[in-house]
Amino acid sequence: MNKFTLPAFAIALGLGAATAHADVNLDMSSEYPVSSIHAQTADFFAKTLADETSGDVNVTVHHGGALGYKSVDHYDAVGDGAVQLASSFSGAWSGINPIFLVSSLPFLATSIDDTKKLYEATRPFYEKALEGDNQIFLYAAPWPASGFWAKQPISSVDALKGLKIRTFDTPGTKTLQNADASPVQLSWGDVVPQLTTNGIDAVLTSADGGAGSQFWEYLSDFTEVNYALPLQVTHMNRDTFDDLSDEEQKAVLDAAKKAEAFGWAALETRVKDNYAELSENGVTVTKDISPELLALLKSSAAPQVEAWKERVGDDAQTLLDSYDAMRAQ
Repeated sequence: MNKFTLPAFAIALGLGAATAHADVNLDMSSEYPVSSIHAQTADFFAKTLADETSGDVNVTVHHGGALGYKSVDHYDAVGDGAVQLASSFSGAWSGINPIFLVSSLPFLATSIDDTKKLYEATRPFYEKALEGDNQIFLYAAPWPASGFWAKQPISSVDALKGLKIRTFDTPGTKTLQNADASPVQLSWGDVVPQLTTNGIDAVLTSADGGAGSQFWEYLSDFTEVNYALPLQVTHMNRDTFDDLSDEEQKAVLDAAKKAEAFGWAALETRVKDNYAELSENGVTVTKDISPELLALLKSSAAPQVEAWKERVGDDAQTLLDSYDAMRAQ
């Protein structure tokens, strides 16, 4: 036997053992600021996963679009493996699959309880869609209810008319067009630049989203509308997940389940905390809009829900029937 054979074999075994036990380091992308509810949920997921694997699986969360991706980009980026995980606003994927629009359809679910039921009815469709594009669905939780950030209360039909307001998806854009506003559809990362240059005068988003980006530097009012509680989805590249050991895969799914519970529970106090922060920064919160404005918004939204049902096809009615059955229980 060659005198170098045994040591070389032993070294090879040692390297193989080291490789087998090497830490797994993954990246997660998010375009939202670190103080937002979903940034905190993503951080909770990363910490929980690290704790459950004794530091063997580590996720670094890159907030505020630090990796250069917006939510609309995350779908392909995660599917292709350019980034291993992402926390994404689901409505941004409407051009990929209209099923992802359901949580942001206007006035379909306007309470936490109804939003949870809608999510339970829709989750299997999310999972199927992502599975078809080399991804796995890990968890989702909603944003607090969307309202109007502006330079005055938007509580009447006249206040909305002609308003240059940011929207986050096509149904929202068309709804506000029907209500005689002048909406502009923008990704989150483009909102503050547009506010800075007066490209828009208002923003459709939650109090939480506005607080995270310090909208009080540009806008003085938030009007509570309960337009929708759209979902933020956390998803993972399928190949990356499959490369993990069985124990690590279980830890990822366990951490996802706990992060989802954390995100939903945070909603219970988040709005109250948001409103307190807004008050501290001089923002006026208006909690009542005129019945005429609410009726206008709902009538303007109704055709968008029907158009969504036509785009989705039979699955839309199956989903909505399931949602209605849950609400009736």
